[in-house]
Order: sequence, then structure tokens, then C-alpha cells
Amino acid sequence: MLNQRHRAVVWAALVLVGIWALAWGGHWFFKNLKVTPEKVRAYVESVDLSKLSPAARAKALQELADKLNALSFEDRQRLRVERTAYRWFEQMTEEEKAQFIEATMPTGFKQMIAAFEELPEDRRRRAIDDALRRLRETNDRAQAGQIAMGQEGTNRPPPISEELQAQVRTIGLKTFYSQSSAQTKAELAPVLEELQRAMESGRAFRGR
Repeated sequence: MLNQRHRAVVWAALVLVGIWALAWGGHWFFKNLKVTPEKVRAYVESVDLSKLSPAARAKALQELADKLNALSFEDRQRLRVERTAYRWFEQMTEEEKAQFIEATMPTGFKQMIAAFEELPEDRRRRAIDDALRRLRETNDRAQAGQIAMGQEGTNRPPPISEELQAQVRTIGLKTFYSQSSAQTKAELAPVLEELQRAMESGRAFRGR
């Protein structure tokens, strides 16, 4: 009887240890599986795009796009502000740039642009101004974070140039985007993501 009770206690202890080991292993696995800004930076720094074959280059660009798409909206915006993870863009061909932009834009952004163009002009202007304001705030937080970590703070450029802002407001977002180069679309991408968030949350439809 005592031996049976002893065996039961031992088995119960072993089961508990097994459950704990599985839980810890699962936590470790998913923690390492999760994409973080640090992992994206490390990946960009570990690969020299200029030394890759065309096939390896295409694979690397797709992997970077997949990593960026796995990040939260805030983390993507932070990496855009830092510009570190996007430095490959300057080394891409025009075709690669166009494919990369399409691959990293949020799902449904073209439908968002069409819906955005249906808004009254004052709402469109207000939504763009709000998106630019939030991007400037992200820019400021990133710079403040660098200074707090002891890194050299730099005066970052505005989210998009004054000229680009004027063209978007004058021509219209849908027309402007369809006629833009890949480089311009890359500059406009953070604004489009901010606008899509505003449309999805309903902010763009509210009055002041």
C-alpha cells in the first residue's frame, strides 16, 4: 500500500515536472520565434545585399518583407523613423523597390485609399494633418529614446517633405499614389499606414 502511494507521488511529481518543462519550452520557442525590431536590425546588418546572387537577393528581400510584416504597427513606424532597417531600399532596383513596397504595405490599403477619396475634402485634409502629426510624435519619441540611451540624437527630417504633402493635398491621394515612383511610395508608406489606422478606428469619419 505504501509502495503504491509512493509510486503515485513520484508519478505526480514527474507529471508536474513534465508540464513545467513543456510550458517553459513552449515559452522559449515562441519567444525566439517572435519577430522583434532588434531581430530585424540584426538581419539587415548580417546580410550584404550587393554580394548576393539574383535568386538569393530575391529571397533575402522577401524575408525582410516577411519580418517587417510580422511587426506591430508601432514597431514598423519606429524602424522607419530610425531608417536602419530600410537602408536596403537604396540598393534595390526600381523593380525590387516596387515589389518591396507592395509586399510591405498593409492588407487592404488600396481599398482604404479608394474609401478615403470618398470623404469630404475637409475631412481628407484633416485626416492627413492628423497622420502627419502622429508621425512627428513618433519621430520625436524615437529621437528622445536615443538620447535617453546615450546615443547621439539627430535632427530627423519630417515624416514626408513639405512638397510631397502639398502634392498629396492638391492632386488627391489615389491619383498621386498611382502615378508615383517606388521611391515616393516608400516615403508615403508611413502616412498611408497612419491613415488606414484612422479609417479602421473611425477617427477619419469623426468631426472635431
